Order: sequence, then C-alpha cells, then structure tokens
Amino acid sequence: MKRKIVNINQDLCNGCGSCIPKCAEGALQIINGKAQLTKDVYCDGLGACLGQCPQGAITITEREAEAFDEKQVHDHLKDTTPHAPNMNLQTGTPQKPQWPVKLDLVPVKAPFFDKADLLLAADCAPIAVKDFHGKLMVGKRVVIGCPKFNDARAYAEKLTEIFKQNDIASVAVAHMEVPCCVGLKWAVNKALEGSGKHIPVKEYEVKVGGEIVEL
Repeated sequence: MKRKIVNINQDLCNGCGSCIPKCAEGALQIINGKAQLTKDVYCDGLGACLGQCPQGAITITEREAEAFDEKQVHDHLKDTTPHAPNMNLQTGTPQKPQWPVKLDLVPVKAPFFDKADLLLAADCAPIAVKDFHGKLMVGKRVVIGCPKFNDARAYAEKLTEIFKQNDIASVAVAHMEVPCCVGLKWAVNKALEGSGKHIPVKEYEVKVGGEIVEL
C-alpha cells in the first residue's frame, strides 16, 4: 500500500537524537550514529517528530510501505522502553550506569559525561511526571538539584567546571513551574557563559499536574 511515512535524510542527520523522545511509537532509533526508521509498521505517519530535528533532516513522504500496526508497536514498546534510558543517542550503544546523580555529589570530570546529552532536572520533576523516564530521560545522563534549598550560584560554578572539563553534547533543563525552580535554567546560562562553550540547550517546564511544556 502507498501511504504517508517518515523519511530521514541521512546526509543531513547528525545523530543528535532530538527526534527520538517525540516518537511515541518508538519507530526511530540511532543506528551507527544516524537516526533511522527501524520498521515501517511502527510509523503512523502523523509526524510528531517533525520540527524536532535541528538539521531539518525529517520529512513526511508518501511511498509504498506496510500498514501501521498498533499491536506490533505495543509489543515493540514493551520490549524496548525499559532499556531506552540506558542507550547513548550519539552512538546507539548501551550506556554504563551512572552514580551519583545529585549535582552536589557528581564529580566534575567523569566518563559518563563524555559526549553526553545531559538532563538537569529539579528534584520534584520525576515525582510530578508519571512517565518521567520515558518522556525526558531517554538516552540522557541525569543530574538533579533544587535551587530553592541549595545555592544556585554554587550550582552555576559546578556546572561551569563540568562544561569546561567534559565534552557535553547537549543540555536539557526540566524545572517545575514555580518561580524558585527556574534557578536551574539561570545556573545553566551562567555556566555556559563561564565555560565559553556553545552547547545546545532545551528548557522544559513541568506543571504541578504533571504536564510537560517545552519553552
């Protein structure tokens, strides 16, 4: 049958993985450093991943493809979702476990930061969001903190050294909607300024009801 389906321009794709969390069906994976559609039956062709690619590599095309199969998607997600947070989106390979996760405790220089997509999350965010792992943690190294009960300036200084001494690929900040929590984004901005590095940053606001809004 001929239908609409995702197409990824392999020449434009740089393997950043920004499209992966937006694909609720798990149809996209990083394979050999590039995003790829793993199976036609996993893609519903609605294009939720469109606009997530900084390189503009993702489009919707119409071609011969197997029909979207919701049952196969369900089985696929059941098999793969628990392991997804342990995959490095830059390389498509399994990540070694990371410990610690508190910003106060993580070392400034660590192997798990190498080429990492780093998620800096407020302590409360994983509790407020039902599927925090699946929605925000996929393929990321995670550091958590609370700017209300800790010094945001100290956070900025720690992050500055982390950015300086490691090859961080990207940073995502997930903070609660309350005013005190935006100190995490401030700390990241100050750290980037202090490190002199240009690292892509995404900001997510977590509502007290559990909704996630990309700012």
